Amino acid sequence: MVVAVDAMGGDNAPVVEVAGAVEAARRWDIPVILVGNSERVSAELSRHRVEGLDISIRHASEVVGMHDSPSDVVRKKKDSSVRVAFDLVKNGDAHAVVSAGNSGATMAAAMFVLKRIKGIDRPAIATVMPNLLDQTLVLDAGGNVDCRPQHLAQFALMGAVYSRHILGKRQPRVGLLSNGEEESKGTDLTRGAHNLLKKAGFNYVGYVEGRDIYNGSVDVVVCDGFVGNVVLKASEGLADAIGTMLKQELKSSLRAKLGYLLARPAFRRLRKKIDYAEYGGAPLLGIAGTGMICHGGSNAKAVMNGIRLARESVVRRVNENMVAALQGPSRG
Repeated sequence: MVVAVDAMGGDNAPVVEVAGAVEAARRWDIPVILVGNSERVSAELSRHRVEGLDISIRHASEVVGMHDSPSDVVRKKKDSSVRVAFDLVKNGDAHAVVSAGNSGATMAAAMFVLKRIKGIDRPAIATVMPNLLDQTLVLDAGGNVDCRPQHLAQFALMGAVYSRHILGKRQPRVGLLSNGEEESKGTDLTRGAHNLLKKAGFNYVGYVEGRDIYNGSVDVVVCDGFVGNVVLKASEGLADAIGTMLKQELKSSLRAKLGYLLARPAFRRLRKKIDYAEYGGAPLLGIAGTGMICHGGSNAKAVMNGIRLARESVVRRVNENMVAALQGPSRG
C-alpha cells in the first residue's frame, strides 16, 4: 500500500512533508514516495533517520503555487509534483495521493488523471469537524461553488459512504445545511436537493442548521462549496480566537493561573480534539482513486495523519463501496 506525497505543495514544503512521511513510515510501516525536486527533497530527507523505512523519491521539475490557476496543472505544468503524484496512481506505482498544496489544482489533477467515479458529476472535498459527541463530516468544503440539486444529492451519498466506512457510523444521519429546519426555508438549490434526498435510500434527516454541525445531532452535513468553505474558515477562525482569548484570560490573574494548573489535563484533551492536525486531511471524494487534501499550513503531524487516512481509505475500499452505493438500493 504505497502513498505518493506531493512534497512541494504546502506552505512549508518540503520540510513538513518529509517529516510527516518519515513518521508515517516509522509508525505504521507505510511505503511512501516523495514527489518533488529531488535535490531539495533528498537534502531534507538526509536530516532524518530513515534506515529500514520504505521511502523513495520521484523527481518532478515543476511546482504549482497557491495562486496558480487549477487549469495550469493540466495544461502547462505537466511535470508538477501534484500531477506526477497522481500519474503514479494511474500507472499503478502508488495507491493514493496526499497533498497540502493548492486544493483547486489538486482536484484538477485528480479529475484529469484519474477521472471521476461513474455516476458522480463533481468530486467534493469532505472535511471532518469535531462535535460534542465525536465527529461531523461536512461536504463540499470548497471544491464546487456553483452546484445543482443533483450535485448536492451526490455529495450526500458520498458523505454517507465515507462516514460509514471510515468514521464508523453504521447508519449515518445526513442533513442538508439551510437557514432553518422548515421545508419552506432555503434556496432554490437546497429545496431542489431536498426533494431529491427525500427519495434517497440512506438516512436523510432533512434540513439542518449551522449549529447542528457541532451538537452531534447529525453525522453528515451537505452544502455547496461556497457555503462549506465559509463554514470551514469561520470555524477555524473561531477556534483560534477562542484559544487566544482563553490564554489571555488565564494570564489575567494569579487565581486564573492556579485554576489553569488544575485544569491543564482537560485543556490538553480539548486542544487535541479541535486540532486539525489530528484529522490529517480532507478526502477528495468522487474521483476514481484516493486523494487527500491537507491544509496549506499543515505541520508534520497533519501530513502524517493524512498519509494514514489515505491508506485507510484504500484498505477499507471507500471507492468500491461508493460505486456499490450508486448501483444498489442500500445507498451507503
